[in-house]
Amino acid sequence: MSTEAAATVAPRASTPAETPPAAVELRGVTKIYAGSKRSPPKKALDNVDLFIPRGALFGLLGPNGAGKSTIINILAGLVTKTAGTARIWGIDIDADPRAARAAIGVVPQELNIDPFFTPRELLDLHAGLYGVPKSERRTDEILAAVGLTDKADAYARTLSGGMRRRLMVAKAMVHAPPVLVLDEPTAGVDIELRQQLWAHVRMLNARGTTILLTTHYLEEAQELCDWIAIIDRGEVVACDTTEALLRRVDAKELRVTLAEALSRLPPELAQFHVELTGPSRLVLHYQPSRTRVSDFLDAVKAAGLSIVDVTTVETDLHDIFLQLTGSARARR
Repeated sequence: MSTEAAATVAPRASTPAETPPAAVELRGVTKIYAGSKRSPPKKALDNVDLFIPRGALFGLLGPNGAGKSTIINILAGLVTKTAGTARIWGIDIDADPRAARAAIGVVPQELNIDPFFTPRELLDLHAGLYGVPKSERRTDEILAAVGLTDKADAYARTLSGGMRRRLMVAKAMVHAPPVLVLDEPTAGVDIELRQQLWAHVRMLNARGTTILLTTHYLEEAQELCDWIAIIDRGEVVACDTTEALLRRVDAKELRVTLAEALSRLPPELAQFHVELTGPSRLVLHYQPSRTRVSDFLDAVKAAGLSIVDVTTVETDLHDIFLQLTGSARARR
């Protein structure tokens, strides 16, 4: 996938008056699905407030059934919310649904491509559905950006799974939306294609497109996203910059390799929460806000031990996710 070509595909420029601080803003959004004779009504979203800054690469995370898809479907106009307000690029989705939908491109998890059309035909058709005049269509430019120039006139049914995934991204870009939603874009995708897709997403974001990403790959979200929200049981339980979110868990590990072999912990280390995990291996579990690593290392030296190696294990997004999601607590 050509990053040089990708750099040319950016959302249409807006004047300062047209550029809102929030790319997406939800206020008190609630969604209750109607019940039936056999099941009661289900509250999928419960008074959700969400602010996605303009230009962010924003991750929306949560367990299955947490409400992520409901939020995306509301923004895409596929689901009607029960209460609250939602704006895309400053446009109320109820007051001006047509303009709101024009401001967003959605790449669903499921592949929905007509196998009897070529990529060029599909992009032209999709652009026409959005009312993009022929003179303003950027079909060749977008196909180059997603690495499908050589397949532009091949039937979609002949494309590989990875190419079809890229074609889905291309379809969502035909009207140059300032907000692009990627719903589990790397589900079932091989490592090479995943890296290509993320390189392209980073380039789009660098050129001004706000990216809303849902994924179950927490390490990807931690590496890619500058903002992250975690939703659980229809409620937003955390929303912050990735850096600030990682600081919430006040817990770390320090792994120390010794020159000596021990059969038990020396009394000098009794005040610390430390384990002897091998003859020459100590693991300190500590809270940075309460324990200074230097005090522990001094205690190790005071016990007459020689340190060969020291490794720190930092908190990651997986730890935050498990701590904040009710479904994770229920599994413990």
